Amino acid sequence: MLLAAGEAPTDRPSAKHWAFLPPKQPNVPSVRDSQWSANPIDAFIAAEHDRRDMRPVGPAQKHVLLRRVYLDLIGLPPTPEEVRAFLSDTSTDAYERVVDRLLASPHYGERWGRHWMDVWRYSDWAGYGQEIRQSQRHIWRWRDWIIESLNSDKPYDRMIVEMLAGDELAPNDPDTVRATGFLARSWFKFNRNVWLDNIVEHTSKAFLGVTLNCARCHEHKYDPIAHEEYYRFRAFFEPHGVRTDRVPGQSDLMQDGLPRVFDAEPTAATYLFERGDEAQPDKKLSIAPTVPAVLATGKSPPIEPVILPVTAWYPALRPHVQRETIAAAEAEAIKARMSLDDANRAVTDAKLQLVKIRETEAPAAAAPNAVDPTDPEAAVERAKQAAGLAELQARASDARLAAVLARVAADNARFADPPDPRSGEAAARAAAAERRAAVCNAEENVRRIQQSHAAAQQAAKPGDAKSTEAVAAAEKKLTEARGQLKSALDALAKTDANYTRLGDVYPLTSTGRRLALARWIASPQNPLAARVAVNHIWLRHFGRPLVPTVFEFGSAGQPPTHPELLDWLATQFMDCGWNMKTLHRLIVTSNTYRLASSVDERQTAIGNQPAVDPENVYLWRQNWRRMEAEVVRDSVLNVAGRLDAALGGPDVDHALGMTSARRSVYFRTAFEKQMTFLTQFDVASVNECYRRSESVVPQQALALANSAMSLTQSRWLARDLGRAVGDGAQVGADGAFIAAAFEHVLGRPPSDAERSECLRFLSVQTELLRDPTRLTPVTTGSAAELKPASDPAQRARENLVHVLFNHNEFVTIR
Repeated sequence: MLLAAGEAPTDRPSAKHWAFLPPKQPNVPSVRDSQWSANPIDAFIAAEHDRRDMRPVGPAQKHVLLRRVYLDLIGLPPTPEEVRAFLSDTSTDAYERVVDRLLASPHYGERWGRHWMDVWRYSDWAGYGQEIRQSQRHIWRWRDWIIESLNSDKPYDRMIVEMLAGDELAPNDPDTVRATGFLARSWFKFNRNVWLDNIVEHTSKAFLGVTLNCARCHEHKYDPIAHEEYYRFRAFFEPHGVRTDRVPGQSDLMQDGLPRVFDAEPTAATYLFERGDEAQPDKKLSIAPTVPAVLATGKSPPIEPVILPVTAWYPALRPHVQRETIAAAEAEAIKARMSLDDANRAVTDAKLQLVKIRETEAPAAAAPNAVDPTDPEAAVERAKQAAGLAELQARASDARLAAVLARVAADNARFADPPDPRSGEAAARAAAAERRAAVCNAEENVRRIQQSHAAAQQAAKPGDAKSTEAVAAAEKKLTEARGQLKSALDALAKTDANYTRLGDVYPLTSTGRRLALARWIASPQNPLAARVAVNHIWLRHFGRPLVPTVFEFGSAGQPPTHPELLDWLATQFMDCGWNMKTLHRLIVTSNTYRLASSVDERQTAIGNQPAVDPENVYLWRQNWRRMEAEVVRDSVLNVAGRLDAALGGPDVDHALGMTSARRSVYFRTAFEKQMTFLTQFDVASVNECYRRSESVVPQQALALANSAMSLTQSRWLARDLGRAVGDGAQVGADGAFIAAAFEHVLGRPPSDAERSECLRFLSVQTELLRDPTRLTPVTTGSAAELKPASDPAQRARENLVHVLFNHNEFVTIR
């Protein structure tokens, strides 16, 4: 075993480690409380309770449960109307119907899309200025694929295959190919080895829960993974590259496009780097792609090359590319003809002006195309020169249009299926049209430079160095232009059929390596993929995973807290077609999920669980969690009724986070492009975030208290509620306002103590705000979009709503 300097050898385990054995569905255990444990999840949890003589707390209050499941499934709190409807619904399936409705909501894909974007390291492009150094421009198309796939309940195994090999699975389907943004995101401009190392590391962590990167420099210290097996895994990805395809309606790839991967170098070799040093490749042996033997039981997935359709390896043949290329050339030709018409009218106007000047003793008033009245002959000459250049420009545009049409026809004939016997003739016509267009372009260029040269000579002053330099530079350009024209004229005599194709040509076949790997990862024979996915989903419903080390299922990780439950869920997940919505429904309808998250005075008889299991490892209660960063921001906007519910589209500038009402998942996020408000609440690192950290720091309270967004939304909500309940002059209006504010912001009515305290707050604030001299203006920070009310009582209400947005209960999922 090769070890790095200073490392000691470690006894490596056998392949019988639990994670490397295929999951087998265990029997659902029989427990004491069979009624409570009707859901299999509850039976496994209750079995652990029985072993430890534990009892769970009671169920959460209905309004708490409703808010919990809303935030879990769609990332937005319920409205007061939805809360009241649920509280009044006494049917036995009321909660289940709520769950089904939430899973059918398009907001489900946005909420869970952000979770998976954490795991799959979503990042918009990063770089300096317009230089892309990491990820790809327009990678948001992969983000939309994630959200849409989740909303359509696309099976998880299919999602894996599309992300790793969508270009090989469905090469002509851009909706599938955009999924390969998973790989394109790892692109790194300066070092291909860094790019491929990232892919190996995070493919294995995200889908397999294995730290394969530990074997890059030597044999894995803890798991039976050889040094060479790291490079065998890398070999699956060795041939691939990244490109951006045109999308309908936009030819400028800076403005829009489809970033995707393809096998750019099918014959690329993989070599083992001695001790992981890329400067020391062992080129004695080219390494073939195989998966680690411990995971594949010695069998590598079969690899079959993929014969690509012509529009996949020659995308310029796609109808929209041809159509839009022709349309652009036609538009250019029309514009040039219009410019020529304008130039010819200018000549006519100049001549008429000259006639008028000659017929009168004094100069006439200037015509629309004004000429110099002191030198009308020169004005006519300038107009003629401009018209002559415009005529050459129009001729060149027509020639370029003819060449485009001929090239399109030649492409269609060349790549026809079956082959067009006249493709040679079409190619010859396209080549001839290109040569004619080259002559026209050169003639136009010569005429333009001639005019610039003449103008430089005319403006030159004897003895002036700058004038001399300008004339010399113009003469040099003119000489070069005449040389280009001569070359173009000489080329006219050629009769070959070598024309320029409309776009780049890529390899005709793909190796099929990534497709083979993806199908193996997403197969029931893989012992890890289903377990890893289930663990991630469980983590985000309960705040802690079944396997604490979410990307390390190997020997260096921690064992599952409920191994039988993990395997039952994994096998059930696969048996149900890898459908995530089915798994979500099973989890959130369990009694375990519906437990209260704390022990109140009425539940002191449940036993000594708080002392025996303070970390709640065995789920005798639900875990309370602070909202993720995006949910905090989105909830503020949603509660105030100002959230923009539009789905998908290009990334929104992160600098607009406090003014734009779009959902947080749509904002630009990259290494140097993150919304400051979200970073305060532990937003995901774009480099790696398999499990978010959760901190409680003063900056979070300050972010909510001082942000322009929270101030603005507080004022909007206070005004809307005020219109509904009446102003403070009406008897009982403040009490109604307080009740409405609590229902909107916290999802519950206020307690008597809270109502009394809020009434006192409104009274004190109103009096304080009556005298502006007692207030200190705040001159720092960003100004809120909506100014505070001028009426002291209404402004006090705005401040109360703002206080509730800063309430711990608002930012907590209980």
